[in-house]
Amino acid sequence: MGISAFLFSLLLMFTLSRPLPVRGNAEVRALMDMKASLDPDNTFLSSWTVSGRPCDGSFEGVACNEKGQVANISLQGKGLFGKLSPAVAGLKHLTGLYLHYNSLYGEIPKQVSNLTKLSDLYLNVNNLSGNMPTELGNMASLQVLQFSYNQFTGSIPTQLGSLKKLSVLALQSNQLTGAIPASLGDLGSLMRLDVSFNCLFGSIPAKLANAPMLEVLDVRNNTLSGNVPPALKRLVGGFQYENNPGLCGVGFLALRNCSASDRLNPSRPEPFEGGTTGLSTKNIPETANLNFNCSQIRCSHTSKAPQASVVVGVIVVTLALSAIGFLTFMQYRRRKQKLGSSFDICEGQLSTDQAKEISRRNGSPLISLEYSKGWGPLADGRSFGGFPQEVLQDFRFNLEEVESATQYFAQKNLLGKGNFSAIYKGILRDGSIVAIKSITKTSCKTEETEFLKGLNILTSLRHDNLVRLRGFCCSRDRGECFLVYEFVPNGSLLCYLDVKEGNGQVLEWSTRVSIINGIAKGIEYLHGCKVNKPALVHQNISAEKVLIDQRFKPLISDSGLHKLLTDDIVFSTLKASAAMGYLAPEYATTGRFTEKSDVYAFGVLILQILSGKRKLTGLIRAAAESCNYHDFIDTNLHSRFSEYEAAKLAKIALMCTHESPEQRPSLESVIQELGNCTNSI
Repeated sequence: MGISAFLFSLLLMFTLSRPLPVRGNAEVRALMDMKASLDPDNTFLSSWTVSGRPCDGSFEGVACNEKGQVANISLQGKGLFGKLSPAVAGLKHLTGLYLHYNSLYGEIPKQVSNLTKLSDLYLNVNNLSGNMPTELGNMASLQVLQFSYNQFTGSIPTQLGSLKKLSVLALQSNQLTGAIPASLGDLGSLMRLDVSFNCLFGSIPAKLANAPMLEVLDVRNNTLSGNVPPALKRLVGGFQYENNPGLCGVGFLALRNCSASDRLNPSRPEPFEGGTTGLSTKNIPETANLNFNCSQIRCSHTSKAPQASVVVGVIVVTLALSAIGFLTFMQYRRRKQKLGSSFDICEGQLSTDQAKEISRRNGSPLISLEYSKGWGPLADGRSFGGFPQEVLQDFRFNLEEVESATQYFAQKNLLGKGNFSAIYKGILRDGSIVAIKSITKTSCKTEETEFLKGLNILTSLRHDNLVRLRGFCCSRDRGECFLVYEFVPNGSLLCYLDVKEGNGQVLEWSTRVSIINGIAKGIEYLHGCKVNKPALVHQNISAEKVLIDQRFKPLISDSGLHKLLTDDIVFSTLKASAAMGYLAPEYATTGRFTEKSDVYAFGVLILQILSGKRKLTGLIRAAAESCNYHDFIDTNLHSRFSEYEAAKLAKIALMCTHESPEQRPSLESVIQELGNCTNSI
């Protein structure tokens, strides 16, 4: 009897010690089904096993909530080469699904709509196709929906207008047709809507234009038409509408005025407002998906020979699928694919500042901020040296966001590299493009108080002619700190100097005058003492530090950066500037930078912009002094310039580059003089 009891106890202990079978754990079963679909060859998700426990950290990219339920799956940039399984619906407590920057293909299963607690859905930059499921409208908790850079077709579901918490909807660079649903105007939390580079038609809904929180609306490269709602003027640069020839409106720089035909055009669907032509629109749904021949550049109406267009479409789709299949096989063989090439489509997009950026506050909880031991100026609980903690907190990125944005610092995204820093192009989770400057820890000031002062200054700089800082991050593992800036698409002013006719873009005279004015205003802002911003000397103004945006507005970069860097690093960066003639002569004796040394560099910039030359010679300066316009004004202008303005600007440049700093004007007086220069014409 004792032996039987012992054996029974031993059997009971053995039974209890065995891991639960997969059929006894719905979440493990769902994860294993997902793995089989996402990674059919078990190459990247080998840590996901039937006998494993998702919440003990053994499942790569899986994190759980405090109740031991799977809450996040973060597998961006893992090289996954499969499909999204309907089994994902079994993860009922999922709040974040991050599968972007992979090679997933196929359609989105409608079962994903069962994830009613999901707030972040990232499927951007894959090869997904098919229609967007209408069931997505049932996901009441969604805040960020990222489907950009895929191959989705069909129309935008009107049901998305039910997602009351949605703040970011990114659908750019797909093959979507139909109209922009007016129901999106019901989204009271919507801050960013990007539907650019698709084949959408019809008008922009007035209801959408009045969305209360909307800051960015990008509809570029579609076939939209009709009168642009005047309410969109409040977005200023946040409304981007280029390459929609049918659009018209008042108060928008690049739009023509509307004519009667724009309002009375029976060939153009008007799914959002009542028609006035007698053409009934009641039966045209908001996302009417008419026969359009879609390409990534433009769309054209194909009203003739519908049967022939269907046949041609079938042939094109067949060939496309064959090509995709071949490319897919080649990628499968290589196993090195990190990101689809569609990343480069957004070259012309300018990121927009969002002061209360939703994406930062809903960042993935999988990766905590990391800082080096002995150098942790932003470590949790650490004093912020008297500066408002909430200010710096609002600008903090985590390493996962930086790595994801740059596709793990891929070489293809490297914009430039120096001795102490490198700059990468990246895409944030809200779809905006940024430039991320990586700085080695050894280049940053080791005194934490000084470093914090520098960060506080950088976050306080806000001016139309300064490149805006979006955020920062410091990584213990990488030994680097990262500064995340808005991306400026047209390069630096240096690119527009020494242009040989026919081999580069020649700046028009009015553009040059505007750039000079903008640079002056940016420097004057730095020199001024504002609320929450001390007076600041840039120290390294040059043509390379002046970036040009898509409207050819100048943006000064690296403002305040020297406050973060060690003195020897700051000095080493001056060598190039000195060689180009930007360094004021008194620096050689004083070793100090002042506002007047910035003024000197500004004067050099004026002469460069007027002459179109990088290297200024004594002849150019002599010609400016004697007002021999044709000897110092860029010959690429072919005499198309104002002699009055040229004389005034040359005089200002000569005053700014005076040998004696006491004889140089302040930027405030320069701006006043520049105003007189343009107002007197």
